[in-house]
Amino acid sequence: MTEHREGGDFTESETMQARSWPCLRQFCVFLENRVGRLSELMRLVEDLDTQVVALSIVDSVDFAMVRLMFSNTDRGREKLTLSSFLFSESDVVGVELPESEKPLSDVCTALVKAELNIHHAYPLLYRRRGRSVVAMYVDDVDTAAQILRDAGFRIITESDLLDDEF
Repeated sequence: MTEHREGGDFTESETMQARSWPCLRQFCVFLENRVGRLSELMRLVEDLDTQVVALSIVDSVDFAMVRLMFSNTDRGREKLTLSSFLFSESDVVGVELPESEKPLSDVCTALVKAELNIHHAYPLLYRRRGRSVVAMYVDDVDTAAQILRDAGFRIITESDLLDDEF
């Protein structure tokens, strides 16, 4: 990836692929509410080298916001950048749900104790050792990941998504 600076200087930035810090990258794609638009998006992004590992759609009368995560974040970003779709990116925390009676409640309780808000959450199409994973957009990803790790939860990173099959 090349970044442009004032004065015409160019600098190569490091890739973020397979990063192991405690976050996942979420892409939020704007879609007009027209028949076939979601299908167009899926045809564009899904390929042998890139799988959609999470999908959430927020619909309104005129448009929809589609939240996506990819098995290969850099490749997903490249495909979206080369497309005509408008999109933004943000960090989310991915947490493996524990084997307990109330796994989501356990995760939420740990974050509430730290006074962190969950703005939205959705499941990933990713399982490790038979356990589900949920992605959460929170006030502070780094703090949330540390709180959850300290409480005994396993945090999912982009490296995990690259290494596993779905």
